[in-house]
Amino acid sequence: MKIICAECSQEARNNAAVFAPCACGGLMQVEHDYAGYDVEELKHRFDERLRDRMSPYASGVWRYKELIAPELEDTSIVTKYEGNTPLYDANEPLLQYAGIKHLQFKAQSQNPSGSFKDNGMTAAVSHGHSLGYRHFACSSTGNTSASLAMYAGWIGAEAHVYVPGNDIAMNKVLQTLAYGAHVYPFEGTYDDGILYLEREADSLGYYVCNSINPLRIEGQKSIIYEIAHQLAWKLPDWIIVPGGALSNATALGKGLMDLYSLGFIHHLPRIAIIQAEGASPFHKFMHDQGNPHGTLQPEEHPYTIASALNIGNPPSWRKAMRYIQQCNGITASVSDEEIMNAKAIIDASGIGCEPASAATLAGLRQLVENQWIHPEERAVCVLTGHMLKDTHAIESYHLSSTCKNPFANPLQPIHLSI
Repeated sequence: MKIICAECSQEARNNAAVFAPCACGGLMQVEHDYAGYDVEELKHRFDERLRDRMSPYASGVWRYKELIAPELEDTSIVTKYEGNTPLYDANEPLLQYAGIKHLQFKAQSQNPSGSFKDNGMTAAVSHGHSLGYRHFACSSTGNTSASLAMYAGWIGAEAHVYVPGNDIAMNKVLQTLAYGAHVYPFEGTYDDGILYLEREADSLGYYVCNSINPLRIEGQKSIIYEIAHQLAWKLPDWIIVPGGALSNATALGKGLMDLYSLGFIHHLPRIAIIQAEGASPFHKFMHDQGNPHGTLQPEEHPYTIASALNIGNPPSWRKAMRYIQQCNGITASVSDEEIMNAKAIIDASGIGCEPASAATLAGLRQLVENQWIHPEERAVCVLTGHMLKDTHAIESYHLSSTCKNPFANPLQPIHLSI
């Protein structure tokens, strides 16, 4: 395993604690040597591991260890048996709302800490654990912090979490505190927290677990591996994913290219990255500039009710752009109103999700209406967080006395005659 800059191929140290951007501005990424891999033998091995219940290979991430971190010793793996999340067929109300006939939802919300972050965090913490680190850190709007705190607590290590003081979901902060993390609110944005850790982590003895850590991306690739495995290695036409820091889009794109180059799959599905209108610098970049080598313009004051998407300067935008181009993908942005209406439909279907996840259904609906996606095509929406991650959003939508939301399900007080 080599760790190199995704832009200029400058090699980094495998034992680094902070994988800061390269001098050229590119992020680091893992490069594997898959030469000599027998795809059919690997498929058989992955099938066999589905029977496992107690070893690290019972994890929906480490089941695919050969494609993620083959050199990592099993004794260093820190796992809560993450992954193994269901792929749900959409019911009729969901199909009608999306305007498409073939739709499934990958419920990453059913991970141990309630979000997709566990897929990447198990790989990052395992790498840091293998290097002997006992202090792990991140900047977070919520889900990353909860996941890191859970894994650090599991091995008796310390988590140090830097959270913006505004526009975050308090449920996620409370979850992080409950897992025992040291939580440091600060004035500023997620991006400010990243810059602080890039500068100070070495002196503080922190191993940084944000998405600038390339091991996070390797773990998150397992989401696409698991979708492909669940569908007998025949992927749909579209993968729809929410876009905040863009690490998930990057990971899914990297995973798709791995599967395609190795011969696990024989066609590349298209990726659609959905951002919220109040925090959509990547969507604007992809649509407003004609030069593919241009520079994304950060949004200084991002805001969306989908707090997990409230990121104005996504660190992984260059990688996401590359995978969008390789997969013939597109981007879209949706309003908070569209996000919350889609969330209400997903919740009422019995699946449930946090607002950021619902951006996928809202974006799919928009793309079908605008004829970017044909109603006969097949799509998978990735749901990234559990519905209880942000109960304030649920309360505001269903119990607001001033706003009549179209899918609100208000309380219905009655008088019981006893």
